[in-house]
Amino acid sequence: MSHHNLLHDSADELCSIRVFDDGQYRVLSFAEGDEQSRIRLSTPHVLQHEYTQAMTLPLLFCQPKRICILGLGGGALLNALYYAIPNVQITAVELRQEVLDAAQMYFKLPQGKRVTLEVANATDRLEEGLTKKVDLLMTDIYNTEGMDRAVLQESFISNCAKNIKEDGWLALNCWNDYKNHDELNELIKRHFVDVRALDTGTGNWVIIAGKKKNHSTGKELKNSAQKIGTQLGIPLTKWLSRLASL
Repeated sequence: MSHHNLLHDSADELCSIRVFDDGQYRVLSFAEGDEQSRIRLSTPHVLQHEYTQAMTLPLLFCQPKRICILGLGGGALLNALYYAIPNVQITAVELRQEVLDAAQMYFKLPQGKRVTLEVANATDRLEEGLTKKVDLLMTDIYNTEGMDRAVLQESFISNCAKNIKEDGWLALNCWNDYKNHDELNELIKRHFVDVRALDTGTGNWVIIAGKKKNHSTGKELKNSAQKIGTQLGIPLTKWLSRLASL
């Protein structure tokens, strides 16, 4: 990222927070060579990272009115969902105030009554219980050392399920190392009925899990993926083709 202009350079007790800009894209980084978030300045609502695109697959299985995102980063997921789903209520929980401040200042976050931003530990927030159960819970909790290991705990997955409505869905972003992680797979199946996953091909293993079985046919899902993919501006049919039941 040396060819990018450095717009912001700060740090908190956890690590540095830098924002780079090359005139076309803006990037949030926590370490050298790291990209936590990326937006195209002309279309900030169009997801740039493959794993974030894959995390929107639950939209094929539910029509969320209420969404919670754990791990704001630069707010790319929040921006995309706010733009694509009319009237949706979105809560984003971010551990670090400095990250939230940078997201608001540099990443064109939508504002208004439909968006709630909270500074809190995501694990603790789930333990306390969200104000209202959600239709879709998305977890993207990472730090400079990679995926937060709390995601692998029984209590975390259990609390995810408790905060999701009876017909709701979970989207969980993991490292590809957990592709054949039997313990994690079995843990999720203990709390969710319909569990599917895909390898993005970029180092991420995205798991989506529903509390009720979805019986849509392949053709129905493909038609939905084409429609929603157009709304989001992403190749959602590509990610659907890689999705398989666990």
